[in-house]
Amino acid sequence: MSTSSHDKTRSTAFSWRGLLTWSLVAFFVCAGLLNVFATAPLLAEYQRWGYPGWMHYATGVLELSSAVLLARKPTRQVGIALGAAVMLAAVLTLAIHREWLHAVFPALVLLALTTSRITHQA
Repeated sequence: MSTSSHDKTRSTAFSWRGLLTWSLVAFFVCAGLLNVFATAPLLAEYQRWGYPGWMHYATGVLELSSAVLLARKPTRQVGIALGAAVMLAAVLTLAIHREWLHAVFPALVLLALTTSRITHQA
């Protein structure tokens, strides 16, 4: 009886881990596409933050790369690290410009990446 409850717990934990991973993949695909095909207001934000005109492309490519790396188990840890670096840069940019509320979402994604890293180690 304890074996089946152990298996049930294990499969539930696996589904939460998978849900977290695929949620992060979806986030990075959406964010990457939004940055590559940036709207005028987003381009204005990059300019206000002092970034060069090509920075939104670089950010988008890094985010899309994170999504691809996260989606494959052999490269997942690299995807987590790359995604975390991008989110840390976003949080720091927003903190420097005192956009605290705007920094909450990238900070939450960074937390999700950290959680994913820990759960995939176990």
